[in-house]
Amino acid sequence: MHYSQKVTKKLVPTGLRFLSGPKRKYPINPDLSKDLPVFQYVQSKNKYKRLFSWGNAKTGALGLKGIIDKQAEYLRSPKRVSFAEKFEVRTVAIGFGFTTFAINSDTDVKLYGTGVNTDSQIGYHAIRAGHPMEIIYYPQPISLPFKNPTTSKIIKLSAGRAHLMVLTSDEGVFLLGNNAYGQCGRKIISDENYLKSNLVHHIEDIEGKRIIDIQCGQDHSMLLAEDGSVYSSGWGADGQTGLGHFRNTEEFSRVRGDISDEKIVQLACRSDFILALNDKGETFGWGNNEYGQLSLPNEEQQLANPTSMDVINKLGKIKSVASGGSFCLAANEYGEVYTWGYGLLGLGPNVELSKKPILIPCTLFGKNDFQPNNTVVKVVCGLNYAAAVTNLGDLFTWGRNKWGCLGLGNEKDQYFPLKVSLGGSVEDVFCGIDHTVALCKPFI
Repeated sequence: MHYSQKVTKKLVPTGLRFLSGPKRKYPINPDLSKDLPVFQYVQSKNKYKRLFSWGNAKTGALGLKGIIDKQAEYLRSPKRVSFAEKFEVRTVAIGFGFTTFAINSDTDVKLYGTGVNTDSQIGYHAIRAGHPMEIIYYPQPISLPFKNPTTSKIIKLSAGRAHLMVLTSDEGVFLLGNNAYGQCGRKIISDENYLKSNLVHHIEDIEGKRIIDIQCGQDHSMLLAEDGSVYSSGWGADGQTGLGHFRNTEEFSRVRGDISDEKIVQLACRSDFILALNDKGETFGWGNNEYGQLSLPNEEQQLANPTSMDVINKLGKIKSVASGGSFCLAANEYGEVYTWGYGLLGLGPNVELSKKPILIPCTLFGKNDFQPNNTVVKVVCGLNYAAAVTNLGDLFTWGRNKWGCLGLGNEKDQYFPLKVSLGGSVEDVFCGIDHTVALCKPFI
């Protein structure tokens, strides 16, 4: 902890000096108090992040016990989450009505979860044996079977509708929650009771290769191996597994198509279509294409094989991609943001459908004569809304504002990017259906 210290000297008739503190004064011996501070301000270490959440509070996914105590249904503006004052939060994942937090810890408790837990997607929690809780209102520890808890770290989390993936530094991936479609990469068990399940599936590697990234769709999952190859499992009715068919898959299989010989570095999916980015900044897509999300020249509504998105690749080297429920975002090397698909695309109330990418004016993200170097470095999608983070640590949101999930202080839909007021510099943002979490550094 860092301390700010100050000594105040006062002359008093009794020869004693007073120690001043919050709402109190009392005499002390001046000889003994020569080097004592009058007050101390305890400050968080720089490595401790500030965590903010907003949106639907009824599910408990915000991790704000005070909001639940007040029986508030939603939070329109960001509120600081006290959980991050007690633990050093590494990363976050948001599912459909639940949130998980990975922390730095040398014990076997490295993961916490809060919110909807109907499928044990945030672990098995029961006050009484045989009576598991379907909703958890404040972050609770999630038990994972670590072999080396003192050295293992959680690198990334990803959450779907009712399942969770946990990527570790040296123990592979843990999967828990609903597996009705094989999204946890294990055999589907008929009539499995997920509410009372305490099963955590473990995948140490994939075909002998280390797993370096994970991504959950709504009901399917993807793994990214160290050589840039992609593997998927789960619901495939729209071709979102990318395995060349429209069936469900119970185990992770290699995704090929146009990415067979590519080194993929990023996967993006919030629902049932996927964007993949390779090391050259080129974009590929597959899955549901009902609203032109894949920006293809033909009218195919489902695509089961990854295909190069040539229209996107003409926009310059892409650095970040995101896919929502019916629309997409891409940010290029110049910090420009392009949008396409169906929804509130960030271009005003009259633009709702575009099968080709459209540039969102850079001025809407704060670029001007006073901030000429302001650029967008990351884009993220919720199901029906979007977010962008700039190199200056600002957060902009737009789209459907269900339960105040945009964090703009109201419940009105937002037709173009608007800055969110936060008490920190944004490092990352996590979007769901109706709630949002931002991980920030303190302002210097």
